[in-house]
Amino acid sequence: MEPQTSTNEVLVNTIKTLAMDAVQKADSGHPGMPMGMADAASVLWADFLKVDPAQPAWADRDRFVLSAGHGSMLLYGLLHLAGFPLDLAELKRFRQWGSKTPGHPEHGLTPGVETTTGPLGQGIANAVGMAMAEAHLAARYNRGEFKVVDHMTWGICSDGDLHEGIASEAASLAGHLGLGKLVFLYDDNSITIEGKTDLAWSEDVPKRFEAYGWHVQTVDGHDRHAVLLALTAARAETQRPSLIACKTHIGHGSPNKQDSASSHGSPLGKEEIRLTKSLMVPPWPESPDFIVPDEAVAAFDALRARGALARSHWEETFSHYKAAYPELAAELERILRGELPADLAAKIPDLGDKPMATRVSSGKVLNALAPHLPELWGGSADLAGSTKTLIDKASDFTRHDRSGRNLHFGIREHGMGAILNGMALHGGIIPYGATFLTFSDYMRGAIRLSALMQQKVILVLTHDSIFLGEDGPTHQSVEHAMALRLIPGLTVMRPGDARETAAAWLFAVAHQGPTALLLTRQDLPAIPGTGAGLQRGGYIVSDPPNPDLVLIGTGSELHLCTGAAALLAAQGVTARVVSMPSIERFFAEPAEYRDTVLPPKLLLRISVEAGRTLGWERVVGPLGVSVGLDRFGESAPAEVLAEHFGFTAEHVATVAKAAWDALPASVAALKERLG
Repeated sequence: MEPQTSTNEVLVNTIKTLAMDAVQKADSGHPGMPMGMADAASVLWADFLKVDPAQPAWADRDRFVLSAGHGSMLLYGLLHLAGFPLDLAELKRFRQWGSKTPGHPEHGLTPGVETTTGPLGQGIANAVGMAMAEAHLAARYNRGEFKVVDHMTWGICSDGDLHEGIASEAASLAGHLGLGKLVFLYDDNSITIEGKTDLAWSEDVPKRFEAYGWHVQTVDGHDRHAVLLALTAARAETQRPSLIACKTHIGHGSPNKQDSASSHGSPLGKEEIRLTKSLMVPPWPESPDFIVPDEAVAAFDALRARGALARSHWEETFSHYKAAYPELAAELERILRGELPADLAAKIPDLGDKPMATRVSSGKVLNALAPHLPELWGGSADLAGSTKTLIDKASDFTRHDRSGRNLHFGIREHGMGAILNGMALHGGIIPYGATFLTFSDYMRGAIRLSALMQQKVILVLTHDSIFLGEDGPTHQSVEHAMALRLIPGLTVMRPGDARETAAAWLFAVAHQGPTALLLTRQDLPAIPGTGAGLQRGGYIVSDPPNPDLVLIGTGSELHLCTGAAALLAAQGVTARVVSMPSIERFFAEPAEYRDTVLPPKLLLRISVEAGRTLGWERVVGPLGVSVGLDRFGESAPAEVLAEHFGFTAEHVATVAKAAWDALPASVAALKERLG
């Protein structure tokens, strides 16, 4: 039987007018995209999307991603009409302080919004991660007739999304993996902010996606029946992801602004809205604004009924599954709740006292945790051997083995970062991704969104300083640790030995938010007293009676502080040694705790980190000194670089002694400066 669409002209016109009215009221926004995609989006939601607006977080719902986040009023209108808890008053408060309808969709703020989109291309990559998570969990937990993980990932993308390189990275991997339950509608309207896309773009997008291994169709995006048939074919294609190129008119129906860049990012204007409404079939009333006819709401009756029935059926299926496979069901329930097994710390073996690179100890900890955390799953951007991020005895995640736990992202750092976000957003996954710290620059946009959404994503960033040596300044991180610390909501951990590395992993898997583990290539000595205080960001490692000053180290420079403390003691200067693997965690602690670690009376504090000194002034205070590197490195063996740039215990001790000797004069100068 030929499928029949349940959408109608009133529904489509309601979506369009809500977008026009909201953007006009806010005097800000993007009306053209919602107007151009109202036809195609209404078909997807009315006839295909499996969601239950009464329970927006139901685990086996379909995921819908509006990658073209500038068209947020399309999504807000759909959510309202479908019956999600987003009332009309919120649409009237579009882009206003405290509303649930911000200028771009934000996950965790608006019910039904699966991910925060705004930077173009991120949503496509998020959706790839969601589809990967669904495939992996289905392979692990489905048994026979019990399909407890069985849903689609749908999305809408724009020309702008497909301009961005991150979309190419993610789409290429999706095609390679054969993610057949991933379907995108492409709003092919040939308009960007500056004008027609042929100003800078002349490629054949359908052919590009065919080359990636996608199933590609092209339709008139305003022919709802054609869109229905294309979506039906896409859902039936199980071996390839699908792209449906919908030829559309931006600002569709606007007599003077259709197909123009002016409808992309500005209100249409009151007169143009009046004209557009008058030309609708049937004609739309000029006033009031924000009209929602009963017929438009009723058009989504099938969506609501379909979702409620699917959820009820899933709950019944899961109860039978639970009886047949109680251990698997209990595990799945635990990971979907985001809970961890008890006493994970006891699963980590003694890592010994021999010198060890923190990337190596990280790999040992990862493999100690993996058997007890089936939700821990990830890989690297073609650097697994260097980053030590393979899970032993686990297979690779491929189109032929969805149960595999080792991911291979290829040389696609930005795509990897956003895919990890999608995996975390899906739920039931603690994803990790690895590369060299220097290449975190390539994934910064995705890291920022991890932090904005507070998703549990673990970044394993190795080769964290100049001490990777001969590869030279292109690979040597100097500014990256401090640059990452600038991102609000991202926890940066730079452990100084194997025990701190183990503690950092335990923090990362428990913390609800992203964590960046900055790890060394070179071996580091085990330091007595480390590990227990790491979760507080900074703590005392060694503390002689009545210390004169504080030496503060991170990562590979912590042992320089302990060595310098011994040299200073021989010169009659006593030094407390503090490990500060996470500045931001330390400053999140109460002032009372911070004062026990860095007492105000200890005026002289010396920080030691093989990177930019900018930012350390907050830790060392007005009389402090920072031993660091405010230039790029050089190509040479690590030990040569250490000597040349002053990263030795002897040099740290010399700097500290000179600062100690000058302290009275420094205090006097500070008092004079302060008046």
